[in-house]
Amino acid sequence: MHLSRNVILLVTHSGDFFTIDRVSDALSNKGANPFRLDTDKFPLDIQFSSQFSGQGHSYILHYGSESISSESVRAVWMRRLWKPDLGQSLSPQYQEACIRESKATLSGFWDSLRNVRWIDNLERVDFAQNKQRQLRVASEVGLTIPRTLITNNPESVRKFFQQLQGKMVTKLLTALSYSMEYSSFSFYTSAVKEEDLQMADSLRYCPMVFQEEIPKQLELRVVFVQGKVFVGALDVSAYTASKTDWRKPDVAVGAWQHHDLPSELIEKIQTFMTQFGLLFGAFDFILTPSGEYIFLEVNPAGEWGMLERDLNLPISEAIAEALIA
Repeated sequence: MHLSRNVILLVTHSGDFFTIDRVSDALSNKGANPFRLDTDKFPLDIQFSSQFSGQGHSYILHYGSESISSESVRAVWMRRLWKPDLGQSLSPQYQEACIRESKATLSGFWDSLRNVRWIDNLERVDFAQNKQRQLRVASEVGLTIPRTLITNNPESVRKFFQQLQGKMVTKLLTALSYSMEYSSFSFYTSAVKEEDLQMADSLRYCPMVFQEEIPKQLELRVVFVQGKVFVGALDVSAYTASKTDWRKPDVAVGAWQHHDLPSELIEKIQTFMTQFGLLFGAFDFILTPSGEYIFLEVNPAGEWGMLERDLNLPISEAIAEALIA
C-alpha cells in the first residue's frame, strides 16, 4: 500500500457529501494532500495498528489503496465522528462491545495527533457543545440571549409558560441530526401550546430546553472560520409551514440571502470564539423586526454547505486556508 505524506486528515463518515468534497478540492488546489477518513467504516473497511516499546511508538492506518502514519499528518479537520457500522453478520450481543473497543482504538489515534493543527480540538469541541455554557458565555460577552429554562420539573415549565404569556418554544440540548439532508429522526425547535403542558410530567424521563419565542424578521446562519465571518439569512416567509425552525424540510433551495452583520456583533462573536478556543463555529441568530440580534446557539461542527451552494460564499476555501496555515 502507498504511504501518503504531508496529509491533511478529513474526519467524517461515508454518507457525508458536498462540504467534505469542497474542502478536499480546495486543499488539493492549494497543493495539499487531503485524506478522507470515514469513521463509520472502522473497523470493517479500515485497518489500524499501533505499536509501543521502550524505543518509541508508531500508528499506521490503512484505508482503500492508501496508508497514513500519525507522523505524516499535518492537520485535522474534525468534520464528523460517526458510530462504527458493523453490518448484520455480527451477533447483536457483541455489537456494543465491538463499537466501544473501536471508539477507544480511534481515540488513541486522535491522541497521536495531539500536536498537529486541528479544526477543532476534540476536547474544545466537547466543552463548547454544552448549550448551558454557551448561553452563559454569550451573555458574558454581550450577546443578547432569549429567556431560557432547562428543567425536568413540570411545575417549573408551567410557571415559565405563564411568565412568557404562552409564547414559548422547546428543543433538546443535543443534536439528533448531523447533515444537510432532512432526517425523520430529529427533534426540531417546536412551539409549545397550552395543551402540551398536560404531557409535562414526561420530563422526568428527559430534561428539555424551554425558551421565549422570539419574533423573527430573519433567521441567520453565521459561519465563523478563523476570524472570517460568512452569513446567510432566511426571511421567515421562505418557510411559513415551520416558522420555529428553518431546518425542517420545507425550506426551498435558493431561499438563502446575503446579509451583513454590524461590526460590534462580529467583535462579540470573535470574543465568544476566543473564550472557547475554537477556529470554526456555525452560529444561529434571530434578527427581530425591531432590529435586535438574538443569539440562539453555536454548533462547533455545524452545517454550512447550503450557504456555499446558494450564495457562493467561499467557506471551503477559508477552511482549507485555516488547515494549511
